Amino acid sequence: MGDCLEVPKIGVVKAVFHRLIEGKVKTVTISKTPTDKYFASILCEIEEVFGQSTGGKTLGIDLGLKDLVIVHDGEEVAKHSNPKHLKRHEKNLARKQKKFARKVKGSNSRNKYRKLVAKVHEQVSNSRQDFLHKLSRKLVDESQVIVVENLNVFWDWCGTVSTS
Repeated sequence: MGDCLEVPKIGVVKAVFHRLIEGKVKTVTISKTPTDKYFASILCEIEEVFGQSTGGKTLGIDLGLKDLVIVHDGEEVAKHSNPKHLKRHEKNLARKQKKFARKVKGSNSRNKYRKLVAKVHEQVSNSRQDFLHKLSRKLVDESQVIVVENLNVFWDWCGTVSTS
């Protein structure tokens, strides 16, 4: 296939493919991030049946307040802490937002700092996505059935957590 993607109305675009495109291409969705990166999501139709998972366990997942999730398999309990991704980038983000706020609207300098602030937000988003993907992949690989609680948590008027 090479390193080009042919898109109707746009033409041929250079691309980096992370896996081989198999089957019939149904749709291509092109999106642009605030940091001016383009991504193409390609939906393909294939006639392949995927096998079942090798794990035979049933997992129960509770969403926690202190921990992100608590996983129970009937015998042991595993807690997965909530990595505070934004807290790691807080100082950097505050510094860049402060410099961004001081720039004159419409200037090239302001546009440059807008991209720098967007880049920090993108890093936070990517680290969150990576953590959630790794955790969900781990849980799916080691189990056959996953049961998740359906708990409606809301904040009442005085700022305490209530459950219904």
